[in-house]
Amino acid sequence: MKRVAIAAYGITPFSKDDKKIESILFESTKNLLENNPKIEKNEIDTVLVSTNNNSKYLSPILSESIGIQPKIAHSIENLCNSGTNSIVSAYSYIAAGLADIVLVSGAERYDSPGQILEWDNSRGEFKHPIFWASIFTSSYKRKFGISDEELAMVSVKNHSQAQNNPNAISKKTYSVEDVMNSKKITDDLKLLDCSQSCTGGASIILASENIIKKITDQPIWISGVGQKTISAGFTKNNSFNSMESTKIASQTALHMAHKEIHDIDVAEVHDAFSVCEPMALEAIGMANHGEGTKMVKELYETKNLMINPRGGLIGCGHPLGATGIAQTIEITQQLQSRARNRQVENPNTGLVHNMSAAATSSTILVLEK
Repeated sequence: MKRVAIAAYGITPFSKDDKKIESILFESTKNLLENNPKIEKNEIDTVLVSTNNNSKYLSPILSESIGIQPKIAHSIENLCNSGTNSIVSAYSYIAAGLADIVLVSGAERYDSPGQILEWDNSRGEFKHPIFWASIFTSSYKRKFGISDEELAMVSVKNHSQAQNNPNAISKKTYSVEDVMNSKKITDDLKLLDCSQSCTGGASIILASENIIKKITDQPIWISGVGQKTISAGFTKNNSFNSMESTKIASQTALHMAHKEIHDIDVAEVHDAFSVCEPMALEAIGMANHGEGTKMVKELYETKNLMINPRGGLIGCGHPLGATGIAQTIEITQQLQSRARNRQVENPNTGLVHNMSAAATSSTILVLEK
């Protein structure tokens, strides 16, 4: 099986701008190509588009827009997990020998229809993600005796860290009191507990080992991949205070990479809502059950940026199809020591956690220098 590395990336600022999905895809791809002149466009043999937008034929449209005719071109949709699903697909094409250079481009508009899973009748009228997040929050607080103030630290930390990220939608910091006093959405969720749907794009190039040295002298290798889908309906989860799919995917990816969780120096975790970050840290194995909020507080108080240095989904914004790609770009930049004033000190190994629909499906990537 061929080794696969990340060779290049491009990203646009996340915003509430009203842009066509085709334009968003083109902008991040253009950014990638302009910043990486060693990439020959005619050598890109696969183009994958990650989006929940209902537009059709986006991969061939993007290919024509940038002036290439790839062997393989198609779109991938898996709700919030679309970005890393696309990266895993690109990895698989290269590892299997079907491609040498794959462009993965993700994009979403602020009004993406992918926020809601219409199929899941178990949700009744409560189809918007805030309702599963509210159930998770209530269950997690009750199970472990966690307060709203403790959960608010996730938002405080991630908005603070987003100020070091020029592409983040958040432009200000908040206190615990600000989070607690923000608009009440449900009994357990305030407005500042939630990430924002937004307009944004992110693109990444994966390449095989025999090609990568022609493109970059700082390749970042994908050494571990883990994916697990439990169900589509969130009522099939084993509990509402843990993430089983994340736990299984993490174990798979770390085993493949021959790593232990203590080897991870920096991580992006899917904090779509405040409760998701501590739950993810516990499922991945970075914190004991019920102690994820303690880890969050300690990270914030010690100014340790190792978790969600770019500001997470809460600070950055959450353009569904682009999110997993943007997370992967962040870890790549960290490992290349190109993260500027959000740089973690000398990281060698990073982890990406991306999930969908109440952690019914999760992806974990382990990246190394």
